[in-house]
Amino acid sequence: MTVTLADVAARAGVSAATVSRVLNGNYPVAGTTRERVMRAVNDLEYVVNGHARALAAATSDLVGVLVNDVADPFFGILASAAQTEIGRGSEHGGGKLAVVCNTGGSPEAELNYLTLLQRQRAAGVILTGGAVEGTEHTHAVADKLARLAADGTKVVLCGRPPLPPDEFSGEESALENDDAAAVTTLAFDNRGGARRLTEHLLTLGHRRIGYVTGPANRTTTRDRLDGHRSALADGGLAVTADRLTVHGDYSRASGYDATLELLRRDPDLTAVVAANDTIALGACAALRERGMRIPQDVSVAGFDDLPFSIDATPALTTVRLPLHEAGARAGRLVMGLESPPPGGVATVRAELMARASTAPPAFA
Repeated sequence: MTVTLADVAARAGVSAATVSRVLNGNYPVAGTTRERVMRAVNDLEYVVNGHARALAAATSDLVGVLVNDVADPFFGILASAAQTEIGRGSEHGGGKLAVVCNTGGSPEAELNYLTLLQRQRAAGVILTGGAVEGTEHTHAVADKLARLAADGTKVVLCGRPPLPPDEFSGEESALENDDAAAVTTLAFDNRGGARRLTEHLLTLGHRRIGYVTGPANRTTTRDRLDGHRSALADGGLAVTADRLTVHGDYSRASGYDATLELLRRDPDLTAVVAANDTIALGACAALRERGMRIPQDVSVAGFDDLPFSIDATPALTTVRLPLHEAGARAGRLVMGLESPPPGGVATVRAELMARASTAPPAFA
């Protein structure tokens, strides 16, 4: 009876994807795991089907770039920079075709695009922006990425945290813990950047600080809110955090409505921190409509340092993420033009950009 890859996997106590990686040598696998697999190969006298391997290793000239909203400058910059590198080519040949997939922030659309890219045997996939939290969706995404990687697709996460190692284990997962290295992650320092931004306002003397954030189930929302609240806690203001936090989405309209709600909750507010620059524009509009001056009456700060931020009136204090550089790096990684960082994870540092929209409160 012919010995199959599944037979080897069962004997070694690993997934079929892990056996494939060991035999193909296309991704790092722990030494102990490699030894178990090769022992099983020898014990079962497994013979690799060269023709089948060649077919399995074949990928198309397609690279998928998943974004929440291509019209949002945050995602547009990432996608544009990545596309340039993908089109430039790699040491193995010419450029590839970058296809931008607009998910609209829908978890279902994200999974659907990953399935379609798998069917097209995509050479690479880049997922940008924060991930939707929740065990079921996180596990489903990990499984999709596992199957893509097992087929030889390079996977890069850009602007989202790495998948937890335990998402790569268990009977229902297509990857083992060792296979988590198949996914390269460029994680943004959202928590650290938000903390430095709120510390900046505290240093100026602000103590009544409102916060406008995004959807509660997004990793970016959680990390930026955590950074803001850790700074408040160190400043002895943790008790006001919940009351002066309003959730919405990442739009200008959300910033406008949330700022009016914050003023209703605390008419003496002296600063508004927005979870991104687009929200900050809405906050500024709401304040001006109420006859309040920025920053003389209320300081406003954003996050991301999108191109319009420095041209706003007044210029917007924000946290700069090097979006173009991060997108270009993701493109090089998915094309094999750059070696993955140690451990497969690199943190993209956020930089405070103090500008004219923040100043000491009037009473200081």
